[in-house]
Amino acid sequence: MSQQFPAPGQPQPGFGYPPPPQPQKSSTGKIVGFSCLGIVGLVVLLAVIGAVLGGESGNKTVKESAPPVAATSAPANAPEAKPSSSAPEKKTAVEVAAKKAQFKKSIIAQGDDYTSVSVTITNNSSEPIDVNPLYFAITDTNGTKHMVELGADENQIATVELAPGENVTGAITGKGSFTAKTVTYTDGLIGKSVRTDLS
Repeated sequence: MSQQFPAPGQPQPGFGYPPPPQPQKSSTGKIVGFSCLGIVGLVVLLAVIGAVLGGESGNKTVKESAPPVAATSAPANAPEAKPSSSAPEKKTAVEVAAKKAQFKKSIIAQGDDYTSVSVTITNNSSEPIDVNPLYFAITDTNGTKHMVELGADENQIATVELAPGENVTGAITGKGSFTAKTVTYTDGLIGKSVRTDLS
């Protein structure tokens, strides 16, 4: 005689109802976690690549702006050659000019307690350079360095890539009232810095 078993989910004689089946675990949390981890990893990878490429272009700029060694050393018995006034001056790879400027409050500025400086960046190198308000710092007459406040001045310098020979002018602004003495531009946050006094 064959033994008959009750259908699944039906009470079994002597045992009652079987325990409910375990709910299936959702893998949505794992998928979201790995997706976030992948995005963070991608951002870190892009930052490293940008730093490496930025460092290489910064090294090229340094090499281009350094005068050749052979041109500076002259034979001991040769008479000194005086530079003629018509000879063009050797330009630096990145030229920075800064002067005092009137703060022009933008709609996102909080109050009027800011100091602005007008800055002109000229690319004299053979490679493009990036200009960004975050690449600047203002040092006051007391030696205190002021980081730039984004969007405070309506004439803020644009975020652009300057081709060789191009220039851009705009304002950089620091929080508080102070007397600006110098402006420092760093090519790409970690590149070569160029400092200039206010005229």
